[in-house]
Amino acid sequence: MKDHFEIEFVIKSSPSLLYQYLFTPSGLSEWFADNVNSRSDKYEFFWDDSSEEALLIKNKANEFVRYQWQSDEDDFEKYHFEMRIQVDEITKDVSLIVSDFADEDEVEESKMFWENQISNLKQTPFANQMRQYNGTKMDILMFLCTLTGALTHVGSKLGQ
Repeated sequence: MKDHFEIEFVIKSSPSLLYQYLFTPSGLSEWFADNVNSRSDKYEFFWDDSSEEALLIKNKANEFVRYQWQSDEDDFEKYHFEMRIQVDEITKDVSLIVSDFADEDEVEESKMFWENQISNLKQTPFANQMRQYNGTKMDILMFLCTLTGALTHVGSKLGQ
C-alpha cells in the first residue's frame, strides 16, 4: 500500500502556458525527463539509460493532467500522479499542485524528486518567458506612473 501526498508550488505563469509544459512531450522534455515521446495517450519518459511508460488517464486543458505509470506491480492501477493548476480567485496567483503516491519509507524522497523537477521547470525557457511577461507588466506600470506624473505636472502648470 502506498501513501498519497500533495505538494504545492507557486508558479509565475498563465495557466495556458504552464499547461503546455505539463501535457506536451516537448514541454515535459524541457524539465521532467531527458526526452518524452507520446503516441495517443501513451507517454514514454527517458532518463539517462532508463525509460518508463505512463498512460495519460485524464486531463482538462489549462487545469490538470493525470498520468499512471505502467509497471509490473500488481496494484499499479490504483496509483497515479497528477499535476493540477490552481488560480487564486482573489490574487490570481497560479499554483501547481502535485499529487502522487509513494511507499511509506519513500515519501520524503519522492517529495524531493518533485521539488527538484519543479526547480528544473523554473529554469527552462518557460521561466524566461515568465520573466519577460513580468517585465512587460513592470514596463506598463512604469509607463503609467510616468504618465500620471507628467499629467500631474501639466495639470499644476495649467492651474497657475
